[in-house]
Amino acid sequence: MSMPIELVRQLTEEQIAFVKRSGLRAEILEPGHVRLRMPMEGNQNHIGTLYAGALFTLAEMPGGALFLTSFDARRFYPVIKEMNLRFRRPAKGDITVDAHLDQSELARIRREAETCGKSDYLLELQLLDADGEVVAESRGLYQLRAH
Repeated sequence: MSMPIELVRQLTEEQIAFVKRSGLRAEILEPGHVRLRMPMEGNQNHIGTLYAGALFTLAEMPGGALFLTSFDARRFYPVIKEMNLRFRRPAKGDITVDAHLDQSELARIRREAETCGKSDYLLELQLLDADGEVVAESRGLYQLRAH
């Protein structure tokens, strides 16, 4: 990992004011693997389910968290190029998302960004309730860029 775990946790949970207000928590922060949780508390919508914006935030944040755990922030930075979210069922409690990039994909992204100045990577994720039911599916296209 390119920076200390507590700094990664702080940047993931607190750097963006909106994310901090949402109460999002990082449960796993490892190179190539992150698990994030969005609490229901404070994020309910008008019908008592998890607000769509909170779900979108939960779907979008793993791209940045994976960057922080897997790449050198002194050499690179991430941007999101495209994000789609498909709602499958109402989210009636805390929701989690696990995101993975294997070592070969991390190496490809790093190598391509070093050579070309940028590299795209795709995260297709499932947002799960406490019973493991899929409440939403996301598809995010991110780009690692060299400074």
